[in-house]
Amino acid sequence: MTAERPPRTRTGPVGDSLVTDPRQRRAILIAVSLALLAVVASVTGLNVAQPALAVDFGASQSTVVWIMNGYVLSLAALLLPMGAAGDRWGRKPVLTVGLAAFAVTSAAAAVAPTAGVMIAARVLNGASAAMIMPVTLAVITSNFPVADRGRAIGVWTGVGGAGAVLGMVLSALLVDTWGWRSLFVVPVVLVLVSSAVAWRCVPDSRGVAQRPFDVVGCTASVLGVVGLIFFFHEVPDRGWAAPGTITGLAVGVAGTAGFVAWQLRHPAPLLDVRLFRERGLGGGTLTLAAVFAVHAGSSVLLYPLLQTVFGFTSLLSAAALLPMAVLMMIASGFAPRLAARIGARATMAAGLGLTAAGLVLLAVFTSVEAGFPGVVPGLIALGIGMGSAMPPATEAITGALPPADQGVASALNDIARELGAAVGIALLGAMLAAGYRDDVGRALDGVPPATAAAARAGVANAVEAARGAGRLEQPLAGAASHSFVHALHSALWAGAVLVAVLLVVVLALLPKSPGTSPARGNRAG
Repeated sequence: MTAERPPRTRTGPVGDSLVTDPRQRRAILIAVSLALLAVVASVTGLNVAQPALAVDFGASQSTVVWIMNGYVLSLAALLLPMGAAGDRWGRKPVLTVGLAAFAVTSAAAAVAPTAGVMIAARVLNGASAAMIMPVTLAVITSNFPVADRGRAIGVWTGVGGAGAVLGMVLSALLVDTWGWRSLFVVPVVLVLVSSAVAWRCVPDSRGVAQRPFDVVGCTASVLGVVGLIFFFHEVPDRGWAAPGTITGLAVGVAGTAGFVAWQLRHPAPLLDVRLFRERGLGGGTLTLAAVFAVHAGSSVLLYPLLQTVFGFTSLLSAAALLPMAVLMMIASGFAPRLAARIGARATMAAGLGLTAAGLVLLAVFTSVEAGFPGVVPGLIALGIGMGSAMPPATEAITGALPPADQGVASALNDIARELGAAVGIALLGAMLAAGYRDDVGRALDGVPPATAAAARAGVANAVEAARGAGRLEQPLAGAASHSFVHALHSALWAGAVLVAVLLVVVLALLPKSPGTSPARGNRAG
């Protein structure tokens, strides 16, 4: 019997192994993509189950929100420490442990008897996801030759961008068919398959530097990220001046400032913040944050439009966004080839330009009368634009850090995504809510006070209150729908202007021929 040959790899600089076997590279890409899909789909999957969670646990809306946000907060907070852990202790071990922990905590959430147990399971689930997410990208950047790295990153970014919408579609189908507890079956299956493939095919890679783990830097980064994410998540509900949001902002700013100060003086920093002097890193980070601000913010705007104004079910609403998700994945696959031909700077700029154009198209053509067809042109432009911008932005970030720190680079990439998403939700959501309240208030003359108060709370509340308003039902529901769309237009125009401004900044930051300094070694194949 012939002994099984080990995977064909070539040891590269700083302890990385470049995989030369195309079949092994495909298997690695499948493993990390499945793991990433499980993590990303779990961010949004429970959104469609909020009413069921409230009923089953007898929970308040605030408690339900923490079931959602507990996962996101722990995920975002631990990205940088876990990325650094992968660099120091080995990416394959950290990925393997993370996948196992993710399966266990997902199963715990599925059988949670109380809301408290559910929140704890979701927090631990997010912590295990933080072990997975940065390592999946680091495995690609540290094991794929430079000739294949761009295409692999394109697949990774496509899965990461479209996974949230795909997760919503599948989640809505599962909730309608088998109930909310079935939502955790798919992530468990995905990580089990990913674990099996990763165990067999993913080589271990790590940085060779044996520097001590930066506990102070990790603690400061956790405080900074948690504070800022909490602030932006709470703004739409509590308002900008509420004590909770102000406290979150103060903790976030203090933690971030402390992290930067500590990294500048530390002999072996967790993240060398001086690297942000390189325009490619700053431009890539800003591009990725802008794309995910639009990605998350547009979902906040479009789901109420589809469900309440157009009367779509949860499943149909999620399915209606599939064109955007599919085009995002396709564009992400083609973006590396486009960047190779016209340059990463031009590709990112084109992607951001199309993203802004998508917001404009939504603002121009969306109306109560046009229905869903009026939304489609904007979705098409958004999908292509966001998908085109993500891969070169991700390469700009990972290419700015050396191979030994690819876990940290990947974590920085993921933090930019999470912070961008939080900002998009907060800003566009707050603009939508404020614009709706102002507009609908002008249509409530003669409406009973209790009904008027319900109508001001939101378009869904207005439609529900209209059902018991007798002769006012049709006028009130119509006025609420038109007020919502009017507020939607204002938020979309504001988003388009913001993306256009960021496009100008990114063009100023990025060099005309962006690339990674050969001294860093990350482009050596």
